[in-house]
Amino acid sequence: MQMRNRPIPFHSACRISHSAFALLLAACNPATTRPDFRPFPQALTAVLLARPERVIPVLATLVAAESLRVKRASPRDGYLETDWYDVRTHRSFGDGANVPDLASTVKLRGWADPYVPTETIFTIEAAYRPRYDPSRLERDLEAVLPEGHDGYKLAAKLLAQLKEKFGSPKTTP
Repeated sequence: MQMRNRPIPFHSACRISHSAFALLLAACNPATTRPDFRPFPQALTAVLLARPERVIPVLATLVAAESLRVKRASPRDGYLETDWYDVRTHRSFGDGANVPDLASTVKLRGWADPYVPTETIFTIEAAYRPRYDPSRLERDLEAVLPEGHDGYKLAAKLLAQLKEKFGSPKTTP
């Protein structure tokens, strides 16, 4: 007895393709709250004994306790960004164009990146704008704060609080 291979009907083959395509599309979500740039190389970094999705909610609480307003935060993406914040007057500004004193106004950003299971490389960046130019992108005008600046001290304080909360291994990368 000889067996013949029956061709698969076209509609069955298409059903498999559509299902696979739908699954692929649902699995890939390119949307992220993270910006398309990395932190400044001079930003403060530490390894924390926690998963990235645990770090950002705690950071949001610490930032709010310091009277900063969170602009966007995503535990899933491991990212937090504040509004512009004047360290002298302790006021937040949603619009960077209305900042009265550029030298004392800072923006904090935090990146929580997975390192090894149950550990996170956390980076906190404190930036300011030496000048305002509406024709340029905000990031193009930003610079790292010097170590003695109150905004830098605030970032260092937040990092120390995170290290105290989660712990940090004795050796870091």
